[in-house]
Amino acid sequence: MSEFVLVAGVRLGAWAWDEVAVELRAAGHGAHPLTLSGVAERRGEPAGQQTHVRDIIEEVERLDLRDVVLVGHSYAGIPVGQAAERIGERLGRVVFVDASVPADGRSFLWGWDSAGVEASLAENDGFWPTPAPDRFAGQGLTDEQIARIANGSTPHPGATLTEPAVLTRSMGDLPATYVKCLLDDPEPSEDVVELLRSDRWELAELDTGHWPMFSRPHELAAVLHRSATRT
Repeated sequence: MSEFVLVAGVRLGAWAWDEVAVELRAAGHGAHPLTLSGVAERRGEPAGQQTHVRDIIEEVERLDLRDVVLVGHSYAGIPVGQAAERIGERLGRVVFVDASVPADGRSFLWGWDSAGVEASLAENDGFWPTPAPDRFAGQGLTDEQIARIANGSTPHPGATLTEPAVLTRSMGDLPATYVKCLLDDPEPSEDVVELLRSDRWELAELDTGHWPMFSRPHELAAVLHRSATRT
């Protein structure tokens, strides 16, 4: 069985994986949800993007994990992808859950019309503020789930979004699963489409929105379990 290190996207902590972690442990896996520096219960800790990469590597090393499946949701795909190439033989697979995928020299905001985000960071002391609950509409979430996400979110340190990724090779060289959530956008981005041409990558789809750990935890856990069998 595999050891899953689970990292949620912007503003979210380890708590976002509660239901998925229960499912993975029931299937016999290890499940290690991780809160990155600067958010949730670690709010106030200084953080840049490379801080988040180190958070992930240090968790793997601290627990002495092997056959590791690194899971990055949304923004967390950026530090998770970088960590995946740095943990060497410990890595079994990397899973990107409706996530951004790193490319050397590019930030999380690369390809965005980023002026609005950058203005928001400037107006909020360098943090990306928590969104209004209506931001989560149309994503397959119940009102209760939306409230849970909105109430549990904390402002996100902006440096993690604007700093460039540092890679020594293409993500296409790593064994990977990309989980596309169809309500958010039915097609993967162009960079992901290109990576999926690699024979080391596979695509999985979920008929839900951008936060499947809340809207479809059982189905997401099943996808993660299947991905581990391919390591």
